[in-house]
Amino acid sequence: MDVIEVNSKLLNKAFIGLPRLLYKNDPNFISPLDNDIEAVFNPERNNFFKHGVCTRWLLKDKDRYIGRIAAFIDFEKSRIKSQPTGGIGFFECIQHKEAAFKLFDTAITWLKEQGIKAVEGPINFGENDKYWGLLVEGFKPPSLSMNYNPPFYQNFFESYGFVKEYDQYTNFLDASIPMPERFTRISDWVMRKPGYTFEHFDKKQFDRFAADFQEIYNDAWSTFQNFTPLEMATIKESFRQMETIMDPKIIWFAYHENKPVAFILCLPDVNQILKHVNGKLDLIGKLKFLYYKKTTVVDRLRIIIMGCKKKYQQHGMESALIRCLQNEVLPRNTIKGVELAWVGDFNQKMIAIHEATGAVRDKVHRTYKYKIPE
Repeated sequence: MDVIEVNSKLLNKAFIGLPRLLYKNDPNFISPLDNDIEAVFNPERNNFFKHGVCTRWLLKDKDRYIGRIAAFIDFEKSRIKSQPTGGIGFFECIQHKEAAFKLFDTAITWLKEQGIKAVEGPINFGENDKYWGLLVEGFKPPSLSMNYNPPFYQNFFESYGFVKEYDQYTNFLDASIPMPERFTRISDWVMRKPGYTFEHFDKKQFDRFAADFQEIYNDAWSTFQNFTPLEMATIKESFRQMETIMDPKIIWFAYHENKPVAFILCLPDVNQILKHVNGKLDLIGKLKFLYYKKTTVVDRLRIIIMGCKKKYQQHGMESALIRCLQNEVLPRNTIKGVELAWVGDFNQKMIAIHEATGAVRDKVHRTYKYKIPE
């Protein structure tokens, strides 16, 4: 088995296309869009290259590729942690422990050479709203930008020496079941409170909403461990990637006396359409996308992220925003369920909100940590 660094267009194509080969017999697999994965490793599109470095490898056995891995360092996040920390991600491998360990060894050796003492993975070279964590519960078709993997990957990580750092839960809300009466009563009361207004996103006012998003996000997460402020360039690139699938009426903001205080960002589960294009939005892929967009009823939504300024937490803002979303989508009579993501097991406030809606556990993605031996 040979480890090959990805340093050419041909190897980049092989890196991106490898999951389609490994999962060709897995009915649950939906290929991520090639363009989205390329964006992660493109310095012109990924703002994290301004304060980080990244490299990738493929594992080849005779005449076929059998695995891949990426390693990266975000120097801004690394310097605020208790020890210099890097990350690995985009790991894929056949069911062969020696092959998996060879990939881990390669990535961790590179990180160690850069002065890194600990490794988190599998994570993304970017924010944790996409391609983050190892799926350990809920092996079913993934939503857009969510990691999917076979169950045996868990054994690879844990037998190598990775230990759980935290879990992130995706909970599912059955839209056919009315929300608990207490939840709707409280959320409706919050929406009627004097001084509060609620607006859905408007592309024509992108700059205003992007600035409000940044202000709320950076306030809401400022007390979390190892927090780094979200940059406007990252927000703009994320919204650019979402533009073709975005429904402005399911992205809501809350204001108090015209000042932004909370948001909820929700997207249609467009993977119900993208599963037909197999990761490629070339000319044929775009034609397929347009065809299936017209003929497919997307009946699931995914709440990507919710945020609320610290001053307004426990004031019912998140509940009111979920109620705004409910009031918008239920009259459409097409939505059967909503994924509520992406809540860490350390975020008890948000877990309580999920439980209050009646949502139940659907998937768990785990972030591991590995301390590099001296």
